[in-house]
Amino acid sequence: MSPWQRLTQHLHWQQQPAADKNRSLTSLKRFVSLFLVGITLSLAVVSCGQGTANNSGGANPGANKGNVELTLVSFAVTKIAHETIIPKFVEKWQKEKGQTVTFYQSYGGSGSQTRAVVDGLEADIVHLALALDTAKIEKAGLIEPGWEKEAPNEGIVSKSVAAIVTREGNPKGIKTWEDLSKDGVKVITADPKTSGVARWNFLALWGSVLKTGGDETKALDFTSKVYKNVPILTKDAREATDVFFKQGQGDALINYENEVVLAGQKGEKPTYTIPDVNVSIDNPIAIVDKNVDRHGTREVAEAFVKFLYTPEAQREFAKTGFRPVDATVAAEPEFAQKYPPIKTLFTARDLGGWGDIQKKFFDDGAVFDKIQGSIRQ
Repeated sequence: MSPWQRLTQHLHWQQQPAADKNRSLTSLKRFVSLFLVGITLSLAVVSCGQGTANNSGGANPGANKGNVELTLVSFAVTKIAHETIIPKFVEKWQKEKGQTVTFYQSYGGSGSQTRAVVDGLEADIVHLALALDTAKIEKAGLIEPGWEKEAPNEGIVSKSVAAIVTREGNPKGIKTWEDLSKDGVKVITADPKTSGVARWNFLALWGSVLKTGGDETKALDFTSKVYKNVPILTKDAREATDVFFKQGQGDALINYENEVVLAGQKGEKPTYTIPDVNVSIDNPIAIVDKNVDRHGTREVAEAFVKFLYTPEAQREFAKTGFRPVDATVAAEPEFAQKYPPIKTLFTARDLGGWGDIQKKFFDDGAVFDKIQGSIRQ
């Protein structure tokens, strides 16, 4: 089997309708880049006919043929939402600009995706689990400073909260964060070293103590007890869900609310609670300036980011479990009932912001590593 055959076999294709078989050199480079970084790729080619060429594609060779290619790199749990939203945007762009847009999509743990982009995965747009990951790409010189101001809502395009999922009937009687620290309770969550979701889970646990009158000594003690009850740290939120539901491990799962909602839509019957003290899980979107300028895709990339904030796109996020950032969509009866307000909702900024959070909790040798070290003793 040739290297090209191995590459195309590795990639998962979805096509709607059939795309042009004469791939440009630019497309080939993207395939190779996506393959070489060693991540799991879900690649979707979405097209709506052969539009006429126009100059909005800039330097992108594909744009001269009426085609534009975008690479979207995102964290694992957004996949279902994006695969619904993207065809809507493609159709809109085709009508307005007469161009076919091809999306290459990659999904995985937010930390892993961030490293892949820094190491050479030529993303045009990144939708990551936390602003810290976007800041790392900025630090690498790929995203211009001030990206938070380039989109509405300080760049936050999707959000969620943390949920505790239990077994049917909740045999261990788990209802609060505190219950996760009890002896005999097995907790499934992802690894903060590879997963943005897992960092949010950690902050939910830590903040639940601080926001109910406890100090940092109590927060450390409580969080350590919970992680002692974790038999396995998965690489991302999707794997954590699979370990809990498909493999049957654990008494409780900490995960995004949206993952629980999605599991229900897939036929699972999750028993879960949304704790009254919770963290606002804010997911930013950003254009990777260096790459879009190289690809000549800035106009279409900016249009796609803008589209994600429209009520049409926000409804699709909400249908797949994310809390809408658009207030009008959030107020619609379907979603107001689905996503009740949280009594005590805190943010990463309340805990010092992601710069301080990373240094304090997740850098090598920081609080999380110390907790893990104490568990292994």
